[in-house]
Amino acid sequence: MPLRPSTSRTLRPPTTRTRVAVATAGLLIAVGAPTAYATLGDSAAAPAAATAQARGKAYVETRLFFGTERPDGGPAVTDAQFMAFVDKEVTPGFPAGLTVQNGRGQWRDLNGTIERERSYELILLYPASEARLHDPAIERIREAYRKAHGQESVARLDEPTLADF
Repeated sequence: MPLRPSTSRTLRPPTTRTRVAVATAGLLIAVGAPTAYATLGDSAAAPAAATAQARGKAYVETRLFFGTERPDGGPAVTDAQFMAFVDKEVTPGFPAGLTVQNGRGQWRDLNGTIERERSYELILLYPASEARLHDPAIERIREAYRKAHGQESVARLDEPTLADF
């Protein structure tokens, strides 16, 4: 088989226009890929969400995160102390139910030190229509724990959800 003569081309440095086109294409791919994956995920999640919606009502899930180590170096909050706090400060406002989970956590304190400690996660579920009613009570719980146990803060996470009992 005869070899074809190669055509030689002179390689030129890319022009500014070429560089801009390549950069734009790269940017579009970088931005578009996550959007494409998110769109794929939405179509797969839609049937599940429709099914869950049929089984649940609008609720709010509030999680509070309580540390047990005291910034002043005093003794850590014990299980008995924490449960007494729940009985006194939480249960009266949320008698329908709650969940307490043990955990291990870390956070950066006001001095910039990473603190690692045993912790508690308190989970509250209540109808979304009652969110404004429960908000002041939840803030009182956070403040009461902070003051009673010398904490810098009690973290709060609120998420809308669907619940069925």
